[in-house]
Amino acid sequence: MCEHRFVPRLGSGIPLVAREKEMRALRQALERARAGTAGAVLVAGEAGVGKSRLLAELSELARADGVRVLTGRCLDVGQTGLPYLPFVEAIGQLPAEALAEVRTRPALARLLPGSVDEDPAAEPPRVRVDEDMGQLQLFEAVRRLLADLADEECVLLALEDLHWADASTRYLLSFLVSRLRTHRVLVVATYRSDDVHRTHPLRPLLAELVRLPAVERLELRPFGPAETLEFVRALADDALPAEVEREIARRCEGIPFFAEELIAACAECGLPTALADVLLARTERLSPLTQRVVRLASVAGRMVCHHRLRALAGLGDAELDEALREAVTHHVLVLGDSGEDYRFRHSLLREAVYADLLPGERARWHAAYAGLLAGEEGVRGVAAELAHHSMESHDLPTALAASVRAADEAARGCAPAEALRHLERALKLWGAVPDPAEVAGADEVTLLRRAAYFAGVSGEPERALALVRSAIAMTDERSEPELAADLRRRYAQELLGSPEPRLADAVEMIERAWELVGDRPASPSRAWVLAVRARVLCSRYHDDDGAARPVAEAAVLDARASGTTGAEMDALITLAVLDQCRGDIDAACDRLVVARTRAAETGAWSVELRAWFNLAANRYEQGRVAEAAGILEQAVRRVESIGMAWSNYGLELRRLLVVARYALGDWDASAAAAELEPGSVPGTVDARVAASALDVRVARGEFEAAAESLRVLRPMAPGDLHVASSTGACGVEMALWCDRPKEAARRAVEALRQVDALEENAAAGLRLAALGVTAYAELARRARQRRDCAGERAAVAAGEEMMARLRGLTTDLRPRIGRLGPEGQAWVARAEADFGRLHGADRPEAWQRAVELFGEYNGYLQAVARWRWADASLAAGDRERAVEQLRLAVDVADELGAAPLADAVRALARRARISLAAPGAEVVEPRQILDPLTPRERSVLGLVALGRTNRQIGDELYISEKTVSVHLSRVMAKLGATSRTEAVALAYDRDLLASASAS
Repeated sequence: MCEHRFVPRLGSGIPLVAREKEMRALRQALERARAGTAGAVLVAGEAGVGKSRLLAELSELARADGVRVLTGRCLDVGQTGLPYLPFVEAIGQLPAEALAEVRTRPALARLLPGSVDEDPAAEPPRVRVDEDMGQLQLFEAVRRLLADLADEECVLLALEDLHWADASTRYLLSFLVSRLRTHRVLVVATYRSDDVHRTHPLRPLLAELVRLPAVERLELRPFGPAETLEFVRALADDALPAEVEREIARRCEGIPFFAEELIAACAECGLPTALADVLLARTERLSPLTQRVVRLASVAGRMVCHHRLRALAGLGDAELDEALREAVTHHVLVLGDSGEDYRFRHSLLREAVYADLLPGERARWHAAYAGLLAGEEGVRGVAAELAHHSMESHDLPTALAASVRAADEAARGCAPAEALRHLERALKLWGAVPDPAEVAGADEVTLLRRAAYFAGVSGEPERALALVRSAIAMTDERSEPELAADLRRRYAQELLGSPEPRLADAVEMIERAWELVGDRPASPSRAWVLAVRARVLCSRYHDDDGAARPVAEAAVLDARASGTTGAEMDALITLAVLDQCRGDIDAACDRLVVARTRAAETGAWSVELRAWFNLAANRYEQGRVAEAAGILEQAVRRVESIGMAWSNYGLELRRLLVVARYALGDWDASAAAAELEPGSVPGTVDARVAASALDVRVARGEFEAAAESLRVLRPMAPGDLHVASSTGACGVEMALWCDRPKEAARRAVEALRQVDALEENAAAGLRLAALGVTAYAELARRARQRRDCAGERAAVAAGEEMMARLRGLTTDLRPRIGRLGPEGQAWVARAEADFGRLHGADRPEAWQRAVELFGEYNGYLQAVARWRWADASLAAGDRERAVEQLRLAVDVADELGAAPLADAVRALARRARISLAAPGAEVVEPRQILDPLTPRERSVLGLVALGRTNRQIGDELYISEKTVSVHLSRVMAKLGATSRTEAVALAYDRDLLASASAS
């Protein structure tokens, strides 16, 4: 028999062969993580190519370097319904004191290994009528746990067999990879590339992740001929003749696992001729008793618990231990990390053993497992396993009942995608089981409703709609009017929340729902029908005909009578929106504060966040930007405290905070609030935040970074109004600052076309149309300078069309606060001033009006208008006014770091021979300073110079203490400093902290 050393971990036990390039890439990624830049590496390769061995080698090196290594493995979803399995395993590897801390966090405690349902006999969790937030809280809790661990030491999160990951694991991985930006965390995940076919559920996740700059994809290819022979020789350790080594190297085709199996098989069996023979040769040399135990283990899946094998094998403890010892010795089974379970050395080996079972043998053993599991109900994951084994043993009634229980368990574990999968399996079994409602403990419509809910909160709105449609079709409106109405209300609500709201369909559905319950007494279903009906009518008419208000008021009364607080507060917010539309701002704010407080008290988080958003938007649109920013800062802290920072409303609040801080001139804080993604964004609302951050980048002249962001965000613009308007406007402004008015005009037209397609008469069109008029005015001016009459006529005609578009908007708009706010009025005034430039009549008084209006809203845009006012004043001969406005404009531009505006002001001053220094001040030409620091790094260093600690700096800039440390490390590296104090001194010497200290 061939002798070769083997270790319990997957791998050959010999030094790594021919993977220098791959190991170098992994070590570099680990070093970047240790330096504070999180990352992820997706290791792809066919089965048996050595992915696990590579990951094991990296883990050993990481541990030797003081890195905390957390490992988790995915199992085939057919074998277990336990969601988040790799994360459960990873968290279970934390030391006892860390696990004790985890148990104090409710969202995380449910992931602890071995946890049991609180009450297995309890009623299934009720479906909440407002948006489910539990899964998002769990995601945020895991992110915070990793971030906290990374504050102490670098973390390597190693996930194996991602091709078997459940949907909830995939969602959580996407969440983490896109948000662990500056933490010392490296995620390395392996998957079988040959298993990920075109319709495999992992493919969308891979496509999403590889777009992120922090994510690398590492393709692990089979060995080449020379490398294969080197591996075989190292593995055989001179125990095989040279010709046999060459034959093995040829037949394994560069796959290390096949080479290992061929070497293990050749001593006793010769060289097998097929892969199945290669894989089964290892088991065939085992004793009959051990072969039986291995076959029994294969039915359980890749991993099996010792106590289950003992219960099913029919062997005494001594016989079973001897059989397991033999299986481990021959490297068929490997002892699991817990010491209480066993797993197959390679999934291919388990698959080959399972496939070799006779059909009757397989069904009997699945039935045996099901019988054993029936006595373990209540333990997490057992219901899903029971459903699987019952299906395989053709016990359909048990499979149906277990699937429903597994869905309940997944719901309690904040895994809606898994709950949906279990319910859909139950629905497929419905017609094949006698008395299915009695078996399942619920009727078919109830299961459809729950499945629709879980589809909705899993991000599958179309699937949710299809399931609700099926439930509607099965419901008898005459005998169950409230149920039928509630289903239609849910359908309308899904339509309103879908990426492309279908208002006409929502109106039809909610009106039919109202017909069914309109003459019935108050109830939770009726209250929610009224609340959603009010929202639909408000969206459709903006209450122009007064239709929405009485419905919302009736919803409040019904909700109070039936004790449905969520519906009451939702209707109260709709009433506040209607108050705003008619200009009753104070009444609106009063309602929103009440709704926010009551929703928080009752845990209706989505309703609470809707109230926060409307309250902040109310103040912002009145031009009370500082007050809005204060509300938004409180709101963002609130959503973070309840773990909802990444919900739709949580991100919308963050987006508005980015905009408010930009308008206030607090650009560093605006950029900090927008720091959500490492450069590319996977979600629509994430994209809105990133698009809002473009204003600061363009105003600062960071055109390269802005252009890259535009490249990433533009594909999302046709599907979202905010992204379309922000990317369009910033693209126009950047082209104007870069002296490309023709491109600016083209971009304005394209962006307006996108906005019109998304929403007719959208307020976002005001800014775009005003910028379009600016572009055409510049084109007309240049044509006049060239004496190009045809070019001038074309520019004027296009500019007039753009201005007509803007004036039409001011007539048709339905502003949130019932009138055009300061922001809208300012853009209209700027467009009117540029309209004069379009016709060659630049009027100073028009620019004066724009300056006055922008002063109520945005100091930077006011400075831009001052620059234009100065230009118009010079043309009119009012040099004194021009000097005044240029000095005011350049002061603001320099203070904000608005380089394009500062350059334009100074260029105009030079042409007009105007000194921008204050009267009597010494004229000093600005020095050209080579500044290696980013604005954020300069802000951090400026606060260090003021004596702030890292925690204080983080609080002031709204970033984590760890992020402050990373920024300081980069600053010291750029300046060649060895300490914080030295970095501050060097920065002062090079005049890099002048602006920071001044602020």
